[in-house]
Amino acid sequence: MNEILDAWNTMERNDALAALRSCCAATQWAAQVTDLRPFLNEEAVFAAADTVWATMEESDWLEAFRAHPRIGERKPAHASAQSAAWSQQEQASTSAAQDTLLAELAENNVRYESLFGFTYIVCATGKSAEEMLAILKRRLSSDRQTELREAAEQQRQITQIRLRKWLQS
Repeated sequence: MNEILDAWNTMERNDALAALRSCCAATQWAAQVTDLRPFLNEEAVFAAADTVWATMEESDWLEAFRAHPRIGERKPAHASAQSAAWSQQEQASTSAAQDTLLAELAENNVRYESLFGFTYIVCATGKSAEEMLAILKRRLSSDRQTELREAAEQQRQITQIRLRKWLQS
C-alpha cells in the first residue's frame, strides 16, 4: 500500500492534476493520466505514464520542456515549486562545476535553442556537468525531428524518476 497513491486516487481532479504536473508539466499528459484513476499500485502509474506519454504530440512535449531550466541554470521559466526543487537536485553536479564549464554550457544552450527552438532536455540524474555538456554538443548535430524525439525520450525518463520521488515522499 502506498499512502500517497491512495490519497491521490481520491483527490479532487484539480489537486490530482497539480501533483502530476510537478512530475511533468504537459497539461494533456497530466489530464489523461489523472483520468485513468484509480491505480492499484505504483507500477500501474509508471506504465500509464509511459503509455500516455507515447500518445503526446509536439505541442505537449514543448509544454513539458518549458518547465525545465537550462542545464547549469537554477530557475525554470514555468514550473511548480516541487518541479524546480527536483530540477535543482537533478542538476546538482553543475553547482560544483567551474565557471568556464558553466559558461560553455550556457553558450551551447543558446546555440541549441536557436537551432531547435526549445530548451535542451537531458535526464541529468547521475550525470556530471562534463557529461551533460558532451551530450549537448553531440546532439547539436541532429536534425530537429530527431532531436525533438530524443528530448521527448529524455523527458519520459525524467518523468519516471519524478513519479518515483513523488510516490516515495
